[in-house]
Amino acid sequence: MTLALQTFALARSFAVGRRLIGPPRARVHAVRPMSLQVRQGETLGVVGESGCGKSTLARMLVGLLPPSAGRIEIEGRQLDRADPAAFGRLIQYVFQDPVSSLNPRKTIRQILEAPLRHLHGLRGAALQDRTAGLLASVNLRDAFLTRYPHEFSGGQAQRIGIARALAADPRILILDEPVSALDVSVQAQVLNLLGDLKSRLGLTYVFISHDLAVVEAVSDRIAVLYFGALVESGPAERVFATPRHPYTRLLAASAPVVGRPLGGAQSGELPDPMNPPPGCAFAGRCPLATALCRQEAPVLRAIEGEQFAACHHPLAS
Repeated sequence: MTLALQTFALARSFAVGRRLIGPPRARVHAVRPMSLQVRQGETLGVVGESGCGKSTLARMLVGLLPPSAGRIEIEGRQLDRADPAAFGRLIQYVFQDPVSSLNPRKTIRQILEAPLRHLHGLRGAALQDRTAGLLASVNLRDAFLTRYPHEFSGGQAQRIGIARALAADPRILILDEPVSALDVSVQAQVLNLLGDLKSRLGLTYVFISHDLAVVEAVSDRIAVLYFGALVESGPAERVFATPRHPYTRLLAASAPVVGRPLGGAQSGELPDPMNPPPGCAFAGRCPLATALCRQEAPVLRAIEGEQFAACHHPLAS
């Protein structure tokens, strides 16, 4: 098994109530120590409710946020941000809001040429050919190169965002809610494009979304986050068919289905990040919680095969 990306106890906290002098009043733990493995050529789907730490994790993986603790390895080498160009050639980010992620004052040609110049040193005819090739790879015409981001639909803008990420010639793409801002029909087109690019270019994806149907359709393995912690992981078909953590089951039950009333993971309240509870953070919403759950935090452990769950009382298969 060749690993493309691996994290070791990766964590991020934010200071709250800063003072002019002295330490902050408190710290909120957005991502608790988390160890993940992403195999080469696979798609790891990361799911969870809003506020569970998905986007914070994504931003740490691409260097937009420094971790408070832990480390990141790409292809067995510890990530070194001292050389931004080398870092950018390994891993790139596709943003959730395609239009706002593009510089409104620059043409599409200027947007795509920037990483080609700075990361690969392309100039002249080679630069023009590569720029046109990037646009063609996402099924857009050369005529679009002279236009500005506001002239495009959301789906077209997201294709341009994907092309910009591919300009670095990376091996890993972090896709942070890449289709959530798009119409359903356009979502399918972008997902098909991502699947085609992955096959042709041998890419590895970390696909972050709150839409379980989309994640199930595109992912090889799943990582479920709750309150900043990894609570379940495993092959996508097993996690969705036989979830072992109660939160995963409630999360799946909350997904809208025609003819079924909404419910599931919407019941109960999220813990207060300023005053996290002892023990399992999900105990207050879990129908199986016991005194042990409220006193001792569970650790992630193998339940069956490659399926892992952080639960004192995992569900039966």
